[in-house]
Amino acid sequence: MKILAYLKNPIIAAVVAGLGGIILGLIWGWGIQPVTWKDAPPSLLTASAQETYLRMAIDSYGVNGDAVLARQRYQELGKAAPDLLATIQINPGTQNPLAIVNFTNLVKPASAVATPTPAGGTTTAAGLSKFVRYLIIGLVIAVVAIVALALVWRLYPNLFRRGGELSSKLFRRSGKVTPAQQAQQLSQETERTDFTSRVEGFPNAQFITTYVLGDDLFDDSFGIDSPAGEFMGECGVGISETIGVGDPKKVTAFEVWLFDKNDIQTVTKVLMSSHAFNDAATFQRLEAKGEPILVEPHKQFVLETAALQMMATVADVEYGKGALPDESYFERLTLELAIWPKATPPV
Repeated sequence: MKILAYLKNPIIAAVVAGLGGIILGLIWGWGIQPVTWKDAPPSLLTASAQETYLRMAIDSYGVNGDAVLARQRYQELGKAAPDLLATIQINPGTQNPLAIVNFTNLVKPASAVATPTPAGGTTTAAGLSKFVRYLIIGLVIAVVAIVALALVWRLYPNLFRRGGELSSKLFRRSGKVTPAQQAQQLSQETERTDFTSRVEGFPNAQFITTYVLGDDLFDDSFGIDSPAGEFMGECGVGISETIGVGDPKKVTAFEVWLFDKNDIQTVTKVLMSSHAFNDAATFQRLEAKGEPILVEPHKQFVLETAALQMMATVADVEYGKGALPDESYFERLTLELAIWPKATPPV
């Protein structure tokens, strides 16, 4: 949980992603598909090696008189060929001056010097066929994409659950509103508690979250930052227990949790419906997940960690009606989460 919480910090996530990309690239470039050069043209040699190559071409032409081969060797030096030949003319060294003159007269008529592409002068991966290389590339891309989507799903479930802005627009155009969109609208309409006149002062962070029957993927989480922007922890609400069968799911209990980056554990409390709270078997089963809390209108309870304290308030609640026992599942639940640093606790 701590690792996932740290990854919610954009800077840390970017650094981890960058390092992961570099490591993956090095493994691929050095291990899976190392590059080897075959039949590199003389134009890629160093200047001194190119001069030696041209001197050898001049000597070879002086011995075998092959004009076609001499021109080819000269052209393989590319744009550097004229300057190299001029250098040799000025400083012939131990070479026969007549051979230099004959070679110069042979290549001089060439109006342009082209850089030929030698046969086989391409990069190739040693030991791997083209099909195998492409297959490995495809598998690696697929694995990276799956891991990235899974990580985004875990860290930012709202991106998928809410459907995004485009999905929201399409729903509005068609006249359909999803339970998640209803919940979002209710959260926006809920009035936040004004803590300015209270002893504890204004909270470091304050969030409103709402569940509406039919939002089977409900799992809200919020990052907690200091006024300076430093990541302090995370809090959230999710489905803990359902009752009955069929769709939509009938939620009978929620988990409210608080994570503190300075603590070694996540503090959790379980919000139960009246039926779940009074049913001995359900109460005992859910008690193992966290301290049981009976949901009542305007009820407040506190979660504490080493450095954080969160006051949760039941801003609104409505039970569903149907064939199941009375007050056994929620039609709607709105919670307000207010967080203070432990230095200025709420009470």
